[in-house]
Amino acid sequence: MFQNLDVFRTAMAMARHAGMQQALSAQNIANADTPGYRALEIPDFAATLRDPLLGQRATRETHLNGRGAGALPEAFERRGSVDPNGNTVSIEAEMVTAVDAARAHNRALSIYRSNLTLLRASLGR
Repeated sequence: MFQNLDVFRTAMAMARHAGMQQALSAQNIANADTPGYRALEIPDFAATLRDPLLGQRATRETHLNGRGAGALPEAFERRGSVDPNGNTVSIEAEMVTAVDAARAHNRALSIYRSNLTLLRASLGR
């Protein structure tokens, strides 16, 4: 029922995006001392909403364009300063990214909760 309302779908997509961003940040921090490791990141949530292929949905794996339902953006290598051992992880940048992801996740849950309360009030429950 709630998947048909765009605000709930957007809030769920925002929470999924924040979760993936948090996971990538944790992976980058865990590999901060690994020689040759390249830090990974994903585009911000607003950029994924503006993606022109977002409107296209792949219903089969053989489709050329579009993504499967609920698909997250692909991670790419972060371009930045390289340590002498070839590592590109910056602990300070990862801490900021992790905090931003936590805030985005909390924001998504707040949007979901407030709209659920509004929907319940409109139904008289």
